[in-house]
Amino acid sequence: MSLVRDHRATALRWLGAMLLVLALGACGRGVTSTPGDAPNLEKWAADVRARPAPPLEPLPVMQQFETFEYAAQDIRDPFSDAWSNPNGGAGLRPDPNRRKEPLEQYPLDSLDMVGTIGSGGGLIALVMAPDRVTHRIRPGAYLGQSDGRVTSVHEDRIELVELVPDGAGGWLERPAAIALEDQ
Repeated sequence: MSLVRDHRATALRWLGAMLLVLALGACGRGVTSTPGDAPNLEKWAADVRARPAPPLEPLPVMQQFETFEYAAQDIRDPFSDAWSNPNGGAGLRPDPNRRKEPLEQYPLDSLDMVGTIGSGGGLIALVMAPDRVTHRIRPGAYLGQSDGRVTSVHEDRIELVELVPDGAGGWLERPAAIALEDQ
């Protein structure tokens, strides 16, 4: 049995070698050239070189810009101390050490008041955040991204005061409110 197997393996090797020789022979037929091919190639190359070059596109016209002379020597320097807060920064400002509350990560206009619990002075507002979680809000809590502190809770609205920059290095209090949604 092993003798038959050896003959088959030998026959397959010879067959593979013959196919390889035939394939390599076929590849070489297209590349062979005759002595007369070179002059035709040289004539074609000379003809291509003799043709005139195509005309070049004209260069684009450069746009002329109007010159401007900056003359601001007589104007107040925006980086001088004249723009700083006259109180020396002792006015209102957000507390950087205060722990942020969950609803301070959302803009005030994305929060919705959906109801209240309780009555009188113990009134608690229900506020739904954009993540669809409802939070209980009492006076003194913080809402929104501008350090908005809740000043009062009513049946139909939440009133708060936000701290916003005044543009001169200080802070201003701005009243805001969140109204109960009409469903």
